[in-house]
Amino acid sequence: MKRFRSALGAIAAAMLVAACGSDTQTSVENPSTSHGTLVENPPVRIASLNATDFQTQLASTGASGQQLLQLTGSPQCGVDFYYLKFYTLGGAGEVTMSSGALMVPTGAAGTCSGPRPIVLYAHGTQTNKTLNIADITNTSNTEGALIAAMFAAQGYIVVAPNYAGYDISTLGYHPFVNAAQQSGEMMDILAAARTALPKTFAASTTDSGKLFVTGYSEGGYVAMATQRALQTAGATITAAAPMSGPYALEAFGDAIFYGDVDIGSTIFAPLISTSYQHAYGNIYTATTDVYSTQYASGIDTLLPSATPIDTIYANGQLPELALFNSTTPVVTIPNNPTLSTVLTDALAVPGSALNPGIPNDPRTPLFASGFGSPGLITNDYRVSYVLDAAGNPDGAVPTPVAGVPLAATAPTQSLRKALNLNDMRTGPWAPAEPTLLCGGDQDPTVFFSVNTQTMQAFWSTSPAAAYVSVLDVNATPAAPWTTLQATFQASQAQLLAFYESTAGGGLSPEAAEEQVIAAYHTNVAPFCSLAARIFFSQF
Repeated sequence: MKRFRSALGAIAAAMLVAACGSDTQTSVENPSTSHGTLVENPPVRIASLNATDFQTQLASTGASGQQLLQLTGSPQCGVDFYYLKFYTLGGAGEVTMSSGALMVPTGAAGTCSGPRPIVLYAHGTQTNKTLNIADITNTSNTEGALIAAMFAAQGYIVVAPNYAGYDISTLGYHPFVNAAQQSGEMMDILAAARTALPKTFAASTTDSGKLFVTGYSEGGYVAMATQRALQTAGATITAAAPMSGPYALEAFGDAIFYGDVDIGSTIFAPLISTSYQHAYGNIYTATTDVYSTQYASGIDTLLPSATPIDTIYANGQLPELALFNSTTPVVTIPNNPTLSTVLTDALAVPGSALNPGIPNDPRTPLFASGFGSPGLITNDYRVSYVLDAAGNPDGAVPTPVAGVPLAATAPTQSLRKALNLNDMRTGPWAPAEPTLLCGGDQDPTVFFSVNTQTMQAFWSTSPAAAYVSVLDVNATPAAPWTTLQATFQASQAQLLAFYESTAGGGLSPEAAEEQVIAAYHTNVAPFCSLAARIFFSQF
């Protein structure tokens, strides 16, 4: 994880050095607050770089820059970075100003001007409320740097929101994995970007009409929700590539509450409960209904925050790892002692005598690290969720109770109901355009089998099966992704060797493997981004 973060930081640093030019155009402010409205036209240009300087600066950053150059390829175009302000709606329909990036390729090459395709990109989860993906001069803006190098510098117009609740948005919360809100915001920034494009310094770079939709992690979910929303609206989508997203939300929630605690869960939990509380008003009456008293106060306004997440941990406002209490809750179901015992055992710490977990799964120690004292979520709330999951099973996650049938009724527990509503399997929808689902089967943050493979199976008997392809970067290398898979797996092997070496801490093979798995979700991102670009280049 540190290696790729360093490499992405090198891109951002290179762009900072190469950036030149300023916005001398006079903007006109639109008084309308209708969603999709561009606030200032032309928008502010934050930075401008040309391909030659970018290439030179990136190559000069050493091994990290070279590593990413091997993935992204040499820049073919310069890039102008514009800061868009636009109006959108919050999770409960509130009007809010939001912001994001418009990255416009520049240069004399035919792939850098004239009609160019648009990549509509959704970023991953951030705790930093001040996030501005357009500000490429900020060296912590690693995801903005990656998509600039991967897409904009190769001739794609890139449009990417910061999301409501971040940057200039005064919403006060982030509508995390709210399908209707986040897809609506993606469509709003797309409308604003199309308004801005003719007024930029690179006005000769125009919209070709080809639209590609992609994003990573939370952004993978947002990309799929946007694909669905655009289809429903009758818009033209050329192709889509959601990456490592939590698409099957109800199944994913079930896996976590049964004890497969994903990395980052103590961040995701308050984001999701606050999001759905604002949208639906029924997740809790008081935060202590869900959260331990040690953490409940103020948790509904905690994230996103301008305070660094490590400081939030240090201040005791969130536990870094312990989503659940390590003291196993006792499940009591009247007149059913067998089911009570089975569920109680299933809620024990993974890897323990009561719950040994999946044999030989290298993620089991990481799942176990999600338990502590007191734990973020109370035992009572966990039991209420699991009772609903056992009584109304999702089907994509094996219930610990043998013989439990698939659910005949919808979930009844409020959080499961919200997850079900926002699950990408809900509603009569399937891709109607070429769609690549990319991820890795050892991901401990967004589980590949529960999400990507569940969606693949869900569509396998429908006409959508002809449109959907799946790439597991960790699978045995095979055409057409042989080189990409082999390169990813070699990078993982190198990272493992690094952690076992003196320079990497001289860790035992087991401890080194834990470090590699912990960084897995981050390390997959540039490889799936490259796969998305290769996929899009066919159309």
